Amino acid sequence: MKAEIQELQRSFGEIRLFPETIDDLWHLEHLVNPGDLVFATTLRTMESASDKIRPEKMEKKPVRLGIRVEKVEFHPYANRVRLTGLIEQGLDTGAYHTLNIETGYEISLIKRWKSIDLERVERAVKASTHDVLHIMTIEEGEAELFRMRQYGPEAVVTVIMGSGKGGDTDTRAGFFERAADHLSPVRGPVILAGPGFIKDDFMKYIRSRDEDLSGRIKVVETRRAGSGAVQEVIGLGTLEKIHEDMQLGREVRGMEELLVRIAKDLPHAYGRGQVEKAVDCGAVEEVLVADSLIRDDQVNHLMERAELLKARITVFSSEFDPGKQLEALGGIAALLRYRVD
Repeated sequence: MKAEIQELQRSFGEIRLFPETIDDLWHLEHLVNPGDLVFATTLRTMESASDKIRPEKMEKKPVRLGIRVEKVEFHPYANRVRLTGLIEQGLDTGAYHTLNIETGYEISLIKRWKSIDLERVERAVKASTHDVLHIMTIEEGEAELFRMRQYGPEAVVTVIMGSGKGGDTDTRAGFFERAADHLSPVRGPVILAGPGFIKDDFMKYIRSRDEDLSGRIKVVETRRAGSGAVQEVIGLGTLEKIHEDMQLGREVRGMEELLVRIAKDLPHAYGRGQVEKAVDCGAVEEVLVADSLIRDDQVNHLMERAELLKARITVFSSEFDPGKQLEALGGIAALLRYRVD
């Protein structure tokens, strides 16, 4: 993401945003809220006298519009964010229009910016300087490749011994070859994770085959394979060591700490009622909240009160396992400084 921050007065003002990847579009979904004003260039039907005679010839031309947003929709498989609302400035004021925001599309967003919004912009801008990181998990007979998005891991492919075409698919060598074929196009850093010694044997195979790729691979020992191994890798802080994107690691460690506190009956709260009571008592050290709730007025008010008490706020991606766990606990929880009865 590229961003140009204009002058902000008392946290209100304009930031121009230039999404470059699907991750940036995901960030936009959470940055743009109903009630915000968005300026963008879009196609709008331009009616003329001849058009009224032959309406099939009506032409769409680029115009700059200001939309007061009412609805925000992220469509990851179409690589776009749809912003729908009333035209407040520009052609056809008062009519409804939908902006289809794709990568390479510039928008100006005017709103009251919360600290978590500005942190999200900073994170997206910083992430744009890094190559996409991949994690391959491997165990005997099965390898899975994941692409690390900023909202969590995206499954790319699964390779199973004996499932390919050819006579050597049941051999370990054939399995390694097919797994390596899927890694070869990757140009960024790679983490190779899994239990036991098979990952070390696979790494030796990679070194013999592709020196450039082997130089970009970091091997990590995990107890599990698959998505569980990915979560372990993130929790160990390996991603931060590679490209400093700490958010996913914060989510994993935050959820692990919450679950430990629940199991041991240490100071914690989950659900709106418990968290609100903890905020009222000034006991909150950190608020954990799912991104699916950040447009909720009650939750926003709760976060603002917690921030005034110097509590940290961690927003969890609902696309990632820790975020799904948090949603199962009501979407909001807190780590407390002391117990609240």
